Amino acid sequence: MPEFTYEARDRSGRLTTGVINAQDLQDAAVKVRALGVYPTRILTGQQAANGAMAKKKEAKTAVPAASEGKKRIGRTQILLFTREMADLLDAGLPMDRAFSTLIEQMESEAIRPMLQSMQAEIRAGQPLSEALSKFPREFSTLYINMVRAGEVSGQLPEVMKRLADFMEKEQTRRSQIAAALTYPAVLITVAVGAVTFLLTFVVPKLSGIFHDMGSALPLPTVILLSLSGFIGRYWLGIAIGIVLALFLLRRWLRTETGKRRLDAFLLEMPLFGTLNRKVVASRLARTLGTLLAGGVPILEAMSITASALGNEVAAESVLKARGHVRQGETLHSALEKSGDFLPVVLHMTAVGEETGRLPSMLLRTAETLDFEVDNTMRRLTSLVEPLVVLLMGAFIGFIVLSILLPIFKANTLVK
Repeated sequence: MPEFTYEARDRSGRLTTGVINAQDLQDAAVKVRALGVYPTRILTGQQAANGAMAKKKEAKTAVPAASEGKKRIGRTQILLFTREMADLLDAGLPMDRAFSTLIEQMESEAIRPMLQSMQAEIRAGQPLSEALSKFPREFSTLYINMVRAGEVSGQLPEVMKRLADFMEKEQTRRSQIAAALTYPAVLITVAVGAVTFLLTFVVPKLSGIFHDMGSALPLPTVILLSLSGFIGRYWLGIAIGIVLALFLLRRWLRTETGKRRLDAFLLEMPLFGTLNRKVVASRLARTLGTLLAGGVPILEAMSITASALGNEVAAESVLKARGHVRQGETLHSALEKSGDFLPVVLHMTAVGEETGRLPSMLLRTAETLDFEVDNTMRRLTSLVEPLVVLLMGAFIGFIVLSILLPIFKANTLVK
């Protein structure tokens, strides 16, 4: 029976090496896992003897990082990689063989160079977290820290599964938001287009007829003709002004002050403020719960969570709470002092700390908030759609009325 040299990490994260007899690589991986350690590398006798030479060769022929290329790998591909890597590692495959399997079965050509580069790093003795850090565009700080915690704790397959679940929830949330906003956006675009067409093409052709009538025009008609004439004379300046205003607004929003003021407005705005607070609270609970469940220390987990919220005001509150936790306070009391978090987050955090089940309680809180966000978005969408139709109908009705009033008036004078 051939010999295999292995490298593995125990539950405390310490690296161990040894030699084991097995029929093949998969059998060797199963036997190493039976020793109570997690295999990170398994080599045949010949591979172990030529290890130094292989490392030098791979270092020279390593594939360039995907972050240096032109194509960015989508979230769906990263999610698929995470889910399949979790399944392969859980089945007992060594990291190197798991990458080989993924490279063969991945349908996307864009992701294969990245996987090949990461496999070269793994073969050179680097941990998976270090290989992931070479691709900052594809793998976030949260992702890398979760993997690092899984490597240290010897629970990498479980951590990869949690990461895949987390990414699926985030992707589902983005899809739901996009779907909810698509129909109102289409309605608003059609409404603006219809009104612009009437003011720039229809009304100017009727203005000459109205002036030839000789009688005083009704006030709605005068307003309509003035508005149409203004747009017709200054349309170029109006278009340039709109483009310039959008450009300056975009630049201002990229500044720290602009971003913070927009985030504060989103949390306080009428009607949608409560919805935005629930979305931020859900992301906070899910991110922090996932990190803590993966073994990331709470102070580091709070820092990563703050950067993942997508709202500067909420991120500042989390960082302030982190300072209180550093001083020895509980997470519940630290979040409560900021006054910026929903009561459900505070109550579930307190229960989680009291029962010793903080990660699971945070994840359950995220599920509850997601359910509330779904219901709120459905109600707001059902409210926005008729509102847009009503406004569009009112404005078009005003245009039609302004056109018909002079005609009715002329018929009255003729009689």
